[in-house]
Amino acid sequence: MRRASIVGASGFTGLELIKLLLNHGKMEIVGLYGSEEGAIEKLYPGLVGVFEMEIEKVDLEKIARTSDIVFLALPHKSAMEVARPLLEQGVMVVDLSADYRLKRENYEAFYTRHTDPENLKKAIYGIPEIWRTEIEKAQLVANPGCYPTAALLAAIPFLPYIDFSERIVIDAKSGVSGAGKKCGPKSHFVTIDENIFAYNPLKHRHAIEIKEKLELLGREPLHIDFVPHLIPIDRGMLVSLYLTLREPVDPLQLLREFYGEEPFIRIKGEPVDVKSVAGTHFCDIYGQCEGRRLFLTSAIDNLLRGASSQAVANANLMLGLEEYLGLPKIPYIP
Repeated sequence: MRRASIVGASGFTGLELIKLLLNHGKMEIVGLYGSEEGAIEKLYPGLVGVFEMEIEKVDLEKIARTSDIVFLALPHKSAMEVARPLLEQGVMVVDLSADYRLKRENYEAFYTRHTDPENLKKAIYGIPEIWRTEIEKAQLVANPGCYPTAALLAAIPFLPYIDFSERIVIDAKSGVSGAGKKCGPKSHFVTIDENIFAYNPLKHRHAIEIKEKLELLGREPLHIDFVPHLIPIDRGMLVSLYLTLREPVDPLQLLREFYGEEPFIRIKGEPVDVKSVAGTHFCDIYGQCEGRRLFLTSAIDNLLRGASSQAVANANLMLGLEEYLGLPKIPYIP
């Protein structure tokens, strides 16, 4: 059994990691850590009689001594302060924050000063379908953001055909859990119930993450207009992309050829929906081409494929385990 610790265990992604690892089979939870100390089952009563463990104050020496791999479900800036000493002691780290996702200049322009530039250079961006070989050799994986995961999985297959002189428009919608556990004015029930609104249009931090990775793979500069929306569901994400191609293609055939037998990518013959992926590791993708104009839409569970189950997939690869262990396939079907 591989030994896993979760730092930042009290949040939504921490809870999802616990649920996934309890059904893993080859990875066991040996420690929960965070600023909110106390019994995890008191924070989440559904765990009573299923999994009971104390959330401890962060003790880097103990974490390094007892863990093969550590999941960091912490805010940006806090994560790199914990990651660096763990990496120095040879521990594998999957970071769910933004701290290791971006080039230093982009991170510092959109977040804060980076205090661990040496490990930033070594971090591998963690979408297994695209960077699987690199992830298998990594000590540090930067788990992607939820919006970038959905957008990149849809767009990357079309990079050889995109007209980079034209703007890429990305319209994205997420469930309220994407805002995190802490309640704010816009995530309050009275605000979000039976409501929908854009937030941080054209300025959201995930835009630079999408842009950076597409430019890295496509090797050309591009322009992105990214507008996220909050919708009144607890989990799930739908991303629609509008691109101009240099020449028409058959998008469904191209997607099927690109992803081949990938078990957690489903290419659909009609526009996708959120309910079919909620509670799973799947990413569902649909594409339609009208002349040179391409419409793509993808759906994921923002807490799972957009965070915790992708982190488990990355950890599996890093530890030399079967990638699919602990990854859920059964959606929440009422």
